[in-house]
Amino acid sequence: MTRKLATIRTIEEIKPIEGADAIEAARVDGWWVVIKKGEYEVGATVVYLEIDSWVPQELAPFLVKGAIPREYNGVKGERLRTVKLRGQISQGLILPLYNYWPTAAAMQAYHGTRPYDPDETHFDVSEVLGIQKWEPEVSASMRGTIRGNFPSWLRKTDQERIQNCYKDVSKKFDLFWVAEEKLDGSSMTVGAMGDELHVCSRNLSIKLDDTENTFVKTAMSTNAISALRSYGKNIALSGELIGPGIQGNKYALTNHQWHIFDIYDVDAARYMTPVEREGVLSELMMMHGLEVHAVPYVTGCSLNGMTVDDLLKHAEGESALNRKTQREGIVWKCLDGGDLSFKAISNAWLIKNKE
Repeated sequence: MTRKLATIRTIEEIKPIEGADAIEAARVDGWWVVIKKGEYEVGATVVYLEIDSWVPQELAPFLVKGAIPREYNGVKGERLRTVKLRGQISQGLILPLYNYWPTAAAMQAYHGTRPYDPDETHFDVSEVLGIQKWEPEVSASMRGTIRGNFPSWLRKTDQERIQNCYKDVSKKFDLFWVAEEKLDGSSMTVGAMGDELHVCSRNLSIKLDDTENTFVKTAMSTNAISALRSYGKNIALSGELIGPGIQGNKYALTNHQWHIFDIYDVDAARYMTPVEREGVLSELMMMHGLEVHAVPYVTGCSLNGMTVDDLLKHAEGESALNRKTQREGIVWKCLDGGDLSFKAISNAWLIKNKE
């Protein structure tokens, strides 16, 4: 799933900010954004840019605030972060639709003959506006020797944020859900299909003979490669790799750990349920020598009546791996809903880590 960083949306609510005369807060879906007072009205169609967007300087020069613009992937601009203004969380940027609407030629080049459909949910204009996803720099030990792109027969793990999908997933809140801690590391996948086996970062497959690469080292030290070969079924293990040299090693570990959060059934083209995953992990560990960790379990319950704000507040708390560390958030998975899942990232964590 490609993240839609710049989309056409509707302002659904505007509220005042206590003690603020010049600004107020506007809500698009589950996101709150601080705006100039009186600039927009409820029901207005706007361009919304999510946090993690790298915004070109010419699109929003006011983001630079008079400083020398930074550069990312050859583009001068600024990254959108979670901020707090006058006590109000602000996530993203709202721009007037018709001030930033691309030319007809640009839209045709991007979308072909498909015109803008006002009824389409979150119509994506990221590419045509030049919006990139900001990613932290990867260390040399993590980059590795690239074998190729992420295999097409696998699926990348990337749950949608609750702010974007609440209207859809809340229809299933009467079912049973399980919550797992979202760890702050690097996504790692080891997958097998027949004789083909891949060790992957989030986006790329790495050559198996690059034994200096952290992903390959971990796949070997956890016996993941030998375990999948002896298991003989077409599956992929996906998890968060954490430890020294990864995202500041927030859990203060002395060695690398791989915590499995998903198992993908290649033949069925679906993720296993948490119960199925637990069974396969147990078999791989007991019968095939796999040495990994399961992602920390938080709770299980129905989500009936829970709002976006409730879920974001529930995402806050201490990490199961280190009580001195805030957890990044929670990934919720429905036991009865197939691949139905979403993530709630802690705003307290975002503010503290300036993400």
